Amino acid sequence: MRPLRPARTIALLSAALCALATASGVAADSSQGSAERGEAVYQDRCVMCHQLYGAGQGPSLKGVVGRPAASLPEFPYTAALKASGLVWSASRLDAFLSGPAELVPGTAMPMTVQDASDRADLIAYLASLRPDGR
Repeated sequence: MRPLRPARTIALLSAALCALATASGVAADSSQGSAERGEAVYQDRCVMCHQLYGAGQGPSLKGVVGRPAASLPEFPYTAALKASGLVWSASRLDAFLSGPAELVPGTAMPMTVQDASDRADLIAYLASLRPDGR
């Protein structure tokens, strides 16, 4: 058996780690999510509290990607979310959806999306909802 070259060894280890991460459900890159599947996740888990237009029990999620947290004037956010200083990027949404109270202790958000691919799909869908309606 001939010895592996360092570059080949690194490539093989990288491929193995990627396969292991995918199989174990490590957080997916939200840019790989499907907006179509994300709409189904939204309808199944979010729509009961979050409307796209106007506030419901939770704030509107239309245009949420790129928006500062607690910034819609018509919604009564918790003090914790107001003080968080967050801007809802894909990575922040991923962290929040996997554990809202861990990212923002004191938030009123009770739901989590534990499955990484569901989170990626949901974030892709939310990113497709532009605040100007286009």
